[in-house]
Amino acid sequence: MQFHRMARLAIALSIAALAIGCGGADNTGSSETERGPVYTATGEEGNIYGVISYSGAATAPRMISMASDPVCAAGGEVASEELLVSDGKLENAFVYVKSGLPNYTFAPADTEILLDQRGCRFHPHVLGIQVDQPIKIINSDATSHSIHPTPKLNREWNETQYQSASPIVRKFTREEVIIPVKCNLHSWMRAYIAVLSHPFFAVSASDGRFVIRGLPPGEYELEAWHETLGAKTLRVSVKARADIPANFTFGDSTARNSGTLRVQPALVIP
Repeated sequence: MQFHRMARLAIALSIAALAIGCGGADNTGSSETERGPVYTATGEEGNIYGVISYSGAATAPRMISMASDPVCAAGGEVASEELLVSDGKLENAFVYVKSGLPNYTFAPADTEILLDQRGCRFHPHVLGIQVDQPIKIINSDATSHSIHPTPKLNREWNETQYQSASPIVRKFTREEVIIPVKCNLHSWMRAYIAVLSHPFFAVSASDGRFVIRGLPPGEYELEAWHETLGAKTLRVSVKARADIPANFTFGDSTARNSGTLRVQPALVIP
């Protein structure tokens, strides 16, 4: 009888220990504690460059009315940023190293990443930031906005920023791709923030081009994400001191979520 009571006590203590070890974690805290030492550049790093193409029929962007706010409406209707294609090239695709990095800590830069509210739009529309890197949010408009990120892994917050108000500076403490951002005062305002534990990411420009610099040599999985077209992945091998091409092509729904790698003539990296 005594034995059974002791056994039950031991089981209860074990369960309590597990609850403290697992349930005590704050999901707003950093998840990067298991990473290795801080990475130091060796001079052997390579670069990934590429172009994001769009194979579908070119369509005119959807126009947005800002009539609900006289300050915003002064600029007239504006084009939606949800699908921007020019000469078959896709803008605002977020490209990043999804897996394959060595077990190092890639310390974030001290520089603040700027998110501006200008012309009643978020600028930039898509951006990347590292875990614990500050993001500075400013309001350049003569009207109020609210900044409302809606993450799943980070802490959600919503803050109104009035005309001429001081900048808002925040940090995200966990990796998360992608965090939608909205303005509760202007329904058309949208932005997307990707939070990563490393600096190996880029956003495609209006000509579809992107560059990811300074990667240690190795085999990587690269992903390109777009807000309306989904995500594509491909494998890429980065050689020492080499510029490696990695191009993606998006199209209609039948072409989504499959990776393509098309080697094209070398581009000049600015």
